[in-house]
Amino acid sequence: MSLLELNHLSTTYPGAKGAVVQAVSDVSLDIEAGEVLGVVGESGCGKSTLGRTLLRLVEPSGGQILFDGKDLTGLDRHQMKAIRRDLQVIFQDPFGSLNPRHSVGYIIGEPLVVHGIGDGASQNDRVRELLDLVGLPPDAGRRYPHEFSGGQRQRIAIARALALDPKLLVADEAVSALDVSIQSQIINLIAQLQKRLNLSILFISHDLSVIRHVSDRIAVMYLGRIVEIGPTEAIMNEPRHPYTLALLSAIPRPGVARQKRVVLQGELPDPTNPPMGCAFHTRCPKVMDICHSVRPVLERPAGSTTAGQVACHLYRDHQ
Repeated sequence: MSLLELNHLSTTYPGAKGAVVQAVSDVSLDIEAGEVLGVVGESGCGKSTLGRTLLRLVEPSGGQILFDGKDLTGLDRHQMKAIRRDLQVIFQDPFGSLNPRHSVGYIIGEPLVVHGIGDGASQNDRVRELLDLVGLPPDAGRRYPHEFSGGQRQRIAIARALALDPKLLVADEAVSALDVSIQSQIINLIAQLQKRLNLSILFISHDLSVIRHVSDRIAVMYLGRIVEIGPTEAIMNEPRHPYTLALLSAIPRPGVARQKRVVLQGELPDPTNPPMGCAFHTRCPKVMDICHSVRPVLERPAGSTTAGQVACHLYRDHQ
C-alpha cells in the first residue's frame, strides 16, 4: 500500500462572472514510504494547489485522497487535526510563513504545544534537537525571524515542519525565494534529512534542475493535469512529452550536449475555458489533428521498455 494515493483528484476555484477555474483536474498519483516525488511545471499549472489540496488546506471538488490507508476527503476539522501530525508543509516564503512576533524557539515548538506532546522541558529539548538537525546554533531559539538570512529562515521553517516527526512533507517551492548560492545548501539539507528520517516528500518546483537533485520520480504538470510521470533518470534522459522536452531544453545539463532550445509560443490557456482535446495543443510544436479533439490519457507508451507514463497521442497505438 502506498503512503499517499490520489485518485482522480480535482480542485476548482470560483472565477469572475460565475466562471469556474479548474486548478487541478483528474490527477491520480501515489507516493511510497520514503520516496520523493517531484512535481514540476510553469507558474499557474496547478502544482501548488495540488499540494495544498492533498493537505486539505484547500478543499477538493472531486476525487479521493488516501493517506496511510485512510480517506481524508470525508474527515472533519477535528479528525484532520490528528492526521496533520503526519502531514506537514514547507512554504515558499521563509519570512512570510514565520510569525515575526514570536521567537524562533516558540515557532518551532508551537506544533508540540498544539498537539499536546510532552511538557515544557521536553519541548525545549526537542527544539534544541531540531535546531541542531537543521544546522542552526542553540541560541537561535532566543532570536526572532528578522535576525536571520533567507536561507536560515528556511532552515527554521524546515525545523518546524519536522517537529512532529511527520510521514509526509510537502515542500512547496521551498528554495525558489532564495539566492542561487543558498538554494544548493537547502536542497542538500532536505536530501540529507529525507534519508536520515526516511521521509516521504512531495517536492514542488518550477525548475527541473532543482527537482532532479532530490526526486526519485518526477511528475510533469500542465494546466492542472499530469502529462508525464516516471523515474527521474527516465524523465531527464528520455523525456517523451513535448512539454517536458521544452522544460528540459531550458536548463544547462553538465556532461550532456547542448540541444536547441525549444521556445513555446504563447501562454498557458485560460483555466476557466481549457482547450478541447489535449490542453497543450495550442502551444505544441508537434501538434496533430487528433490533438484538437481527443484528450490523451496518461498511460505507458506502446512498446516502451522503461517505466513511466505519458499523456500524448505521439505514443498511442493508433499512430
